[in-house]
Amino acid sequence: MRASQFFISTLKEAPAEAELVSHKLMIRAGLIRKLGSGLYTWMPLGLKILRKVETVIREEMNGAGAVELLMPAIQPAELWQETGRWDIFGPLMLRIKDRHERDFCFGPTHEEVVTDIARKEIRSYRQLPVNFYQIQMKFRDEIRPRFGVMRAREFLMKDAYSFDTNKENLKKSYQGMYDAYTRIFTRLGLKFRAVAADTGAIGGSASHEFQVLAESGEDAIAYCPESEYAANVELAEAISPATKRSEGKESMQEVATPRMKTCDQVAEFLGLSLQCTVKSVVRVSGTTMYMFLIRGDHTLNEVKVTKLAAEEFRPATEEEIEAKINCKPGYIGPVGLHDSGIVIVADRTVAEMNDFVCGANKAEYHLKGVNWERNLPLPHQIADIRNVVEGDSSPDGNGQLKIARGIEVGHVFALGTKYSEAMNANYIDESGQTQPMEMGCYGIGVSRVVAAAIEQNFDDRGITFPRAVAPFDIAIIPVGYGKSEAVREVADRLHNELTAAGLDVLLDDRDDRIGVMLAEQELIGIPHRVVIGERALKNGQVEYQARTEKEATLIPLENASATLKSKICL
Repeated sequence: MRASQFFISTLKEAPAEAELVSHKLMIRAGLIRKLGSGLYTWMPLGLKILRKVETVIREEMNGAGAVELLMPAIQPAELWQETGRWDIFGPLMLRIKDRHERDFCFGPTHEEVVTDIARKEIRSYRQLPVNFYQIQMKFRDEIRPRFGVMRAREFLMKDAYSFDTNKENLKKSYQGMYDAYTRIFTRLGLKFRAVAADTGAIGGSASHEFQVLAESGEDAIAYCPESEYAANVELAEAISPATKRSEGKESMQEVATPRMKTCDQVAEFLGLSLQCTVKSVVRVSGTTMYMFLIRGDHTLNEVKVTKLAAEEFRPATEEEIEAKINCKPGYIGPVGLHDSGIVIVADRTVAEMNDFVCGANKAEYHLKGVNWERNLPLPHQIADIRNVVEGDSSPDGNGQLKIARGIEVGHVFALGTKYSEAMNANYIDESGQTQPMEMGCYGIGVSRVVAAAIEQNFDDRGITFPRAVAPFDIAIIPVGYGKSEAVREVADRLHNELTAAGLDVLLDDRDDRIGVMLAEQELIGIPHRVVIGERALKNGQVEYQARTEKEATLIPLENASATLKSKICL
């Protein structure tokens, strides 16, 4: 490809609203241009990268036995009403009406549509298993679109949906997609972890997120360096302490803590470690009030908490707390409340504590030297209700956890029969009985992959794409292309030879200043470059440099093509 026949439009500065490195560099490198809030045009250079990601995905999906189709982006409300999601999906859904006032939505996902296909097309167990996938634009009306294509309103997604006869076969399909995703992200040159995750609004019995490791990631991931264990912090299990509770040495006493409402303030005031304090968090489920107890330096895990009651939890109001406990928040604790009707749930760590500090249920006072079974009964329930922290024991027993940031680029769900039962997507089994199909769904944020790759691969000069994602394999930069016949002849020959060898080559024949061409090539992240100048040619050489190397090297012109091919294809 000749630069004069392509379209490259770079900028020296990123717009002020760009926060993430990927957003800044994608704008500066001319990969995307903003149309409106959360809406971006993929420019020719960006689209080239996007298509390379798509190619890898298609090859692996096809290789795993999935079959590509393309479903409508606009979906009728009736399908969503069958599953009940029309009312519960929320404001993320862009709802529209046609000229006949019929309700539709711009599809944020396609479970209902693909289930409708399955119930119309699949009759017998002989037609199963099947896995349909598509690569298509989705729309979700983000309340605050930000970070460029990382959290856009319109985005490109690969979504796949498997249909099986039973749970055992669903497990096989799920594992097949898990393995395919592992190959996809490995081929794309990304550092990633597959982590156990909560099924959330999609539902189902199993779920894994594929997280690209990056400091800018929105998600926190707990993983064990000594094993394969990894989980989203929302789901990672905080196991019971190895050291069990011993007999307390202190007597409980009430201490004045004026204006000290947080565990940090109380610990500092009393000259104690924050780990000696217990935080009381009050929630309400239905008509029942719960007091969750976690160590002062820990954080309540809302996802884990939701699984402890049939109805959703909400924070208790200050008025509700005062009416039930006769004390303002900031000074409340579990002592004396066992028979109050409040359900007291202690985290596993708190259940093993002794001589701890907690609220005294009296304004401006806390209790010190509190011990289970001496000063208060054991809690009504002991459960894992906190986020794990770095240094916690790994749940698989193989070491200690570390915490990293991650960008979710893929997600796999074992849905089961949630959608097939709601929409009567059934098949006839071997015995002639009607059975609901077991479903799985598997998504990859294709446009998000590009941004995630940049978050992992950049320096102070620009993007450092891995080859699988880069717009071109190599840039040929001739010095004085329009002035020197010798330079032009070598540049054209190298371009033709490398292109014939199946490489993606950019020949910058625009005859711009060498500094401008080099800076632009570094900004857009082409992994290799060769500079052709008259001075080096006189010595039978050209100048080669990999994007991640600091210094250029001279290579003989006579075998330059073979040398470059070997370096690119390493």
